[in-house]
Amino acid sequence: ISTWAEQSVKHMGRVCAPFTPSSFRTGLMLLLAMFFLSPRSDMADALAIATCDCCHSRFDPSERIVNSNGKLYHEKCFVCAQCFRQFPAGVFYEFEGRKYCEHDFQMLFAPCCGYCGEFIIGRVIKAMNNNWHPHCFCCEICSVPLADLGFVKNAGRHLCRPCHNQEKAKYLGQYICQKCHLIIEELHLMYKNDAYHPDHFNCTHCGKELTADARELKGELYCLPCHDKMGIPICGACRRPIEGRVVNALGKQWHVEHFVCSMCEKPFLGHRHFERKGLAYCEKHYNQLFGDVCFHCNHVIEADVVSALNKSWCVQCFACSTCNTRLTLKNKFVEFEMKPVCKRCYEKFPLELKKRLKKLSDMKTRK
Repeated sequence: ISTWAEQSVKHMGRVCAPFTPSSFRTGLMLLLAMFFLSPRSDMADALAIATCDCCHSRFDPSERIVNSNGKLYHEKCFVCAQCFRQFPAGVFYEFEGRKYCEHDFQMLFAPCCGYCGEFIIGRVIKAMNNNWHPHCFCCEICSVPLADLGFVKNAGRHLCRPCHNQEKAKYLGQYICQKCHLIIEELHLMYKNDAYHPDHFNCTHCGKELTADARELKGELYCLPCHDKMGIPICGACRRPIEGRVVNALGKQWHVEHFVCSMCEKPFLGHRHFERKGLAYCEKHYNQLFGDVCFHCNHVIEADVVSALNKSWCVQCFACSTCNTRLTLKNKFVEFEMKPVCKRCYEKFPLELKKRLKKLSDMKTRK
């Protein structure tokens, strides 16, 4: 950050005392001091040779004199160098030896704030190719004033360092340490749902500096060896201690809310699950991935399966292919064109067809 804070007097001109009756009194007091401390002839000589610093003419003994920083002026000569009017409320600004009223000084020399657009009198922050009031130059994310903190340029924005680190961490897919507010470039430690550098902590039991393998138990952090000695079960999903209910499945232990379907990630919460190759599935997704397909409707069978004629069927799809009467495995049926036919429809078949079907059935039985 580049500032004009301490340099404002040099650049912007010296803010002098307001032009008030005390300014006249100062001049008169100077003359009175000269009068009492010097012979009257010297006082007269001083008045005789004193001249206005503006018009360089002498003063009448009876007129009012303005004294500004040791320089004397006629009242009519003590005016703004731009508009030639007397200073409102006696306030003026001096720049390069010339005095200006507040309005003309702002118009001629004062920079405009890049945020509020107002003139800046006093401390100026120069940053991002612009000028700012100190209270207007803030982080574009959290609005903290940056004048005394410094800033980081991020994608054309002026940000405080913590916000810059958070934006950078998002882009890199990394965590921000909640203690030092720096990016965690290696393994992180989760403590009370926040990420930290592990070396900020020590084991509650043995005092050793912690690593990312540390475990949290009842609000305290322990190194892995100390924690394992306590015999606390570790969740197979989050690798954190389980203090409440434990689910035992797939050869591991789980928090109830962390034992979920590998497909939809919904917790089972005590409902039935199906295991395959070390993963757990809800019934719906297990059937979609590994379930039987109905020979009739060609859909995955999500409920009970009827296995007949070396095929799988939905309960509602297992019916006579001739009359559509629903069948069960308790009913008598025969296979005709790879489909079931109930006994009543079979009896209506021509005799020659029934003989051939019986012959095929006997051949399959022998095999």
